[in-house]
Amino acid sequence: MCGRYATTRSEADLSRLFDAVDVTEGLTPSWNVAPTDPVPLVRVSKRRGGRVLDTAKWGLVPAWAKDPRSGGRMINARAETVATLPAFAPSFARRRCLVPADGWYEWVRDGKRKQAYYMTPRDGSPLAFAGLWSMSAADVLTCSVVTTAALGGLARVHDRMPLILPPDRWADWLAGGGEPAELLRPMPPAELDRIELRAVRPDVGNVRNNGPDLITPPDPEPVPVTLF
Repeated sequence: MCGRYATTRSEADLSRLFDAVDVTEGLTPSWNVAPTDPVPLVRVSKRRGGRVLDTAKWGLVPAWAKDPRSGGRMINARAETVATLPAFAPSFARRRCLVPADGWYEWVRDGKRKQAYYMTPRDGSPLAFAGLWSMSAADVLTCSVVTTAALGGLARVHDRMPLILPPDRWADWLAGGGEPAELLRPMPPAELDRIELRAVRPDVGNVRNNGPDLITPPDPEPVPVTLF
């Protein structure tokens, strides 16, 4: 997975969708989330006794890390090693979360230029990325998105993709514990049918650009990548 995605739904919508208490103090929609940006996540709070919608800095910083800047290098955690690597294993065992998203971006090189693509559900429904959270030594909530090998035609764009969890897997993921192989199984190939691969404008390559125009097709539209 590349280091960009979109998450634009309001705290009210996300709270309702994930049956979570909102503790975010307001969310700012972003069509161009970049590493270290604040992002919404859903986690279980023992103090609240259930799910909360919270805000975290994208890029996990383990509690033992001395340099908070290390989070910029840990925006993603590979499903193949997330249960064993020291930086991620404690969070995988006890501090898992859901990261709401509208879609994510990847780039494909076409000669001397790169074409940006946006992967998003065709029906506009939200996605829930499997995530991990940690509280840094500076008491800053941070998170990482779990990635897995790209499935089907998505592998033609990038060899990695977020681990996407359907609603019937949310409770087990958030509960802590469990069998890693079961928790980290990829989405069924049939689910790929609902993911659209949309060519978008090159403006998304600049983190300072943000807005709904980033997910609209360019003009003229390039030849699409064939998924199947």
